Amino acid sequence: MVNNSLFHWVKQLGCALFLMPFFSPVTADTLKIGISQYPTGLNPVLDSSVAGSYVQSVYWRPMMIYGKEWQPICHLCINVPTFENGLAKKVRLEDGREGIELSVELKKDLFWADGTPLTTKDVLLGYQISTDKRVKGNPGFEEDQTIERLEILDDQRFTVLLNKRVFNYRTLVPSAMPDHVEGDIYRSDPENYDKKTRYVTAPETLGLYNGPFRIEKYATGSFINVTKNTHWNGKQPYFDRISFKTVGNTAALEAHLLSGSVDMIAGESGLTLDQVLKMEDRLQGKYQFLYEPGLLYEHLDVNLDNPHLSKKAFRKGLILSIDRQLLVDKLFEGKQILAHTDTSPRDIGFSDDVVTYSYDPKAAKAQFQLAGYRTKNGILVDQNGQAVQLELMSTAGNKTRELVQQVLQSQWKQMGIQVTINNQPARVFFGQTLKERKHKGLALFAWYSAPESPPETTLHSENIPTESNNWGGQNYAGYKNPQMDKLLDEIEVALDEDKRETLFADIQRIYADDLPAIPLYFRSDSFVLPLWLRGVTPTGHMFPSTHWIEEWYRAE
Repeated sequence: MVNNSLFHWVKQLGCALFLMPFFSPVTADTLKIGISQYPTGLNPVLDSSVAGSYVQSVYWRPMMIYGKEWQPICHLCINVPTFENGLAKKVRLEDGREGIELSVELKKDLFWADGTPLTTKDVLLGYQISTDKRVKGNPGFEEDQTIERLEILDDQRFTVLLNKRVFNYRTLVPSAMPDHVEGDIYRSDPENYDKKTRYVTAPETLGLYNGPFRIEKYATGSFINVTKNTHWNGKQPYFDRISFKTVGNTAALEAHLLSGSVDMIAGESGLTLDQVLKMEDRLQGKYQFLYEPGLLYEHLDVNLDNPHLSKKAFRKGLILSIDRQLLVDKLFEGKQILAHTDTSPRDIGFSDDVVTYSYDPKAAKAQFQLAGYRTKNGILVDQNGQAVQLELMSTAGNKTRELVQQVLQSQWKQMGIQVTINNQPARVFFGQTLKERKHKGLALFAWYSAPESPPETTLHSENIPTESNNWGGQNYAGYKNPQMDKLLDEIEVALDEDKRETLFADIQRIYADDLPAIPLYFRSDSFVLPLWLRGVTPTGHMFPSTHWIEEWYRAE
């Protein structure tokens, strides 16, 4: 049974916020955006948080992204290299292995915000930082190892040699980092680059930015203000300034919107779907409400070093003990998709041929018994008679996650499991706790991914963060399965679509059986926009709408 008073509490909270005064938007030259999490870092190569990507996309543009139509596009180069256009070709490496060579030419009107031209020298620095194992905290380190070599031909042209024939070859082009600002810092002390980078020590430095805006002013944990980059030669943005205001408590974020303190709330890093649904019921006609189902996977990461969670049968008992469908129906009016693996039904690689888990306390008890546990006086105990206790962590201030935690805690208590909730500010939770695998039990958060993206960084055993690899990789669970590693290695180099479909299905079958994480649901991004704002296009994948901030404008 679910504690329905929790849902009543959310409803009451929404009504209280509705009573706050409503003000019209402020000046036309500044757009004020409310976000629920402050970026864990401003260095775009070393930060992979959703909030970080949302903010960074207005001031720094990577080389390759997936666009609005879920196809690769190039921010900085003239053409995306493909076999079809001849800019990609299969080659034989010196040791006999098969690889791919990409030919890339930069656009000619690229500048950093201090007027310095963006050239292949900057691409080389981006490549060096992202592939250097001495640099701490690089989330894409393992994937970047696919790049065997980068060869500079001149200021505008370069080639990329990949050491595998990988399916995602089109996007494996390094991004640019400002060599004239960051080069000497990195080269003099790569081991401490993450602390000495000017994205940390002096974020107002003009030369750090190549997007339509640059950072003008900031206060860590509070706000980031950006102003137009006068050396940006792309489409000129309508707004002179963008202000990102961080309000970690999602209920308070709604209050800021209603008071006029912010103009809009980001869909990718803002209010939860349940809050937006309640707002739409109350405020129809006063805001635009957009919903975009996508690849944002809400789940419970487990720490497989935990003696209880290390047992597959115990993990199956946990998932059978919770009514995930009730969570989706009660909180989100059925508008979020129940997850059975980490692959969304919207993704091209989705397979429904997997084991699924419905709420079944009787089956859960059988799994716990299989794992060596028994119930004593209503408490689940291990073989030594010790009561089972688990820690459940998430981001502090996120009301929906806190509500989900309470429901999980209540349902597991009915199975005799004591769950302690321990939440942290997002910058600590993502920036240190997960990165260094300091969570002791379960961690509630979401993964964003690109379309047709195998979960190598989160599931391959080589991507387990350790002190020896400078906490690189995102396999926070510590999951090790040689069969999964083999499939991930194979799918990475599978160019044939039919073979990839088969491999994707096999990966999902193992995932559903092993449960390296407990799936909850796929989130829908929920945008709350002023009536006068135009041009915002939700994507549904890991590259946020702010990649097209220059298309946003105010309707007169």
